[in-house]
Amino acid sequence: MTKNPLKLGKIKVSSNPKVWLVIGIGVAGIVILAETRRRRLRARALVREDFGAFIEKFELIPFPQPPPPAARQPLFGLTFAIKDVFDVKDYVTGFGNPDWKKTHEAAGTTAVVVTNLLKNGATCVGKTVMDELSFGITGENVHYGTPTNPQMPSHIPGGSSSGSAVAVASELVDFALGTDTIGCVRIPASFCGILGYRPSHGAVSAFGVLPSSQSLDTVGWFARDPSILHRVGHVLLQLNPVEPRRTRRFIVADDLFQLSQVPQQRTVHVVNRVTEKLSGYQPATHMNFGQHITTNVPSLKGFREPSTNLENGTSTLKALSSVMFLLQRYEFKTNHEEWAKSVKPKLGPVVSDRVHAAMSSTPENIKTLYKVRTEMRAALQSLLKDDGILVLPTVADPPLKVNSNKSQSAEFHDRAFTILSIASMSSCCQVTIPLGKHDGCPISVSFIAFHGADKFLLDTVLDMYSSLQEQVSIISSLPPMPDINGNMDASELLKEKGNAAFKGKQYNKAVSFYTEAIKLNEANATYRSNRAAAYLELGCFQQAEEDCSKAISLDKKNVKAYMRRGTARESLLFYKEALQDFKHALVLEPQNRVANTAIKRLRKLIG
Repeated sequence: MTKNPLKLGKIKVSSNPKVWLVIGIGVAGIVILAETRRRRLRARALVREDFGAFIEKFELIPFPQPPPPAARQPLFGLTFAIKDVFDVKDYVTGFGNPDWKKTHEAAGTTAVVVTNLLKNGATCVGKTVMDELSFGITGENVHYGTPTNPQMPSHIPGGSSSGSAVAVASELVDFALGTDTIGCVRIPASFCGILGYRPSHGAVSAFGVLPSSQSLDTVGWFARDPSILHRVGHVLLQLNPVEPRRTRRFIVADDLFQLSQVPQQRTVHVVNRVTEKLSGYQPATHMNFGQHITTNVPSLKGFREPSTNLENGTSTLKALSSVMFLLQRYEFKTNHEEWAKSVKPKLGPVVSDRVHAAMSSTPENIKTLYKVRTEMRAALQSLLKDDGILVLPTVADPPLKVNSNKSQSAEFHDRAFTILSIASMSSCCQVTIPLGKHDGCPISVSFIAFHGADKFLLDTVLDMYSSLQEQVSIISSLPPMPDINGNMDASELLKEKGNAAFKGKQYNKAVSFYTEAIKLNEANATYRSNRAAAYLELGCFQQAEEDCSKAISLDKKNVKAYMRRGTARESLLFYKEALQDFKHALVLEPQNRVANTAIKRLRKLIG
């Protein structure tokens, strides 16, 4: 078969200038497209480099180190970023809005908190993106772009301190400063999977920080490492490094966890198992927090919706969030009304609506708003006292997708502020602790301590963090547990009944409950350790020793099991074996005073 060669015609371009023109345009188009593509790729590379976290980069070097033999400054070698509300000398503080930046002069001094960090050895590397005028919790900004959440790039990072959270989560800095008014540190910490701290109101200087609402504003910070969170806290709060160790009493807000979409196996159970294992921690108790507020904050009654299907406590907390907004709007108007009316700034649609609402607010019931705040602080103080820690979800829902529609956003905000308003309106300190992921989304839990208990709360995080992450790893590898009685499985329910009986000094009853829990879950070290505690109270030392040995075989880091086995063996006059148990407990928990005292006592008995 003969193939006919394909014949191509020849174009005589020399005699046809139009053809040259077409070819030239085509080549130019190809060059332009290539250059555009190159620039886009370069721009994307730059965004990936800093995740869109920074508005402005610069370097503020730390103060000189003290000469040897003096110790290095506590933050030596660490880098940090700051939200665009903190003054830096010779830079304009932009408040996340170009019109604000255009209409204000450069700062004459640097904010006190930034200076304190520089004095203690840290280096500041720039200012970060935020929600305009601190009005929002999504982290989106129509002028500077939305920082990319490193954990979930297509979802919001949370705000308003979005850039600071992203800078820490993407490991661009060691820690970062933000401000928290209505959740602006806690939300982005949760969504970006890092630690976030809102201190007691007024505990950290706000001099040189742009205000939103002075009654609610706090200077907060983010970190990936609990030791850095702790060190930054000691610098900013000017804490005494030594303080007597206190017993910790955890209170789980069951009604708030009912709002969360995350199974309690991934949150409450993680905290419960760690508190049961560490010494100096009482077994967690459970409560309906909304009911406590309903009873103890009577001034909220006038803000509750008259017709609602919400459960009484939830309705009260929704009213609390309404009061928070009224207070924020009133104080924002007091601070910025003159500027907003004279400049008429260009704002994103969501922020524009919020600023308009603030400008339209009236001070009719302002005294009642402040009264609610005072009653909330007293209600939390009476509940937590000086040893209590409230356990609650940081936020009810996973992060929204960027540019979500208004209906999704409204429901998200309502549910979020029901929880976030608690610390904001009570002036208490709150820490957000990451607990891995669920269905691909970062999850967290929050601890609240009473106003002024910042060292107590920061010490607690440092003490518990590694154990919490260990428990997260264990639970993440297990299949989901069946839920009964509000997400609590049967064995956990029996354990709770055992704890209640133990607390009521009904030790035989406690043993029975723990035994039934062990039958359902033989691999749980805590159940056996708890039964051993009951056996010790009953004088059944051999049974206590056997339970502790089994618990230790299941969990070699169970401090309470070593402590209880040591007590049992000492009671059985096995002093050398008891000494080894207390030594082991002290290795796991070096600050354990009971173990230290027991070691000294046993050495005298042996020697």
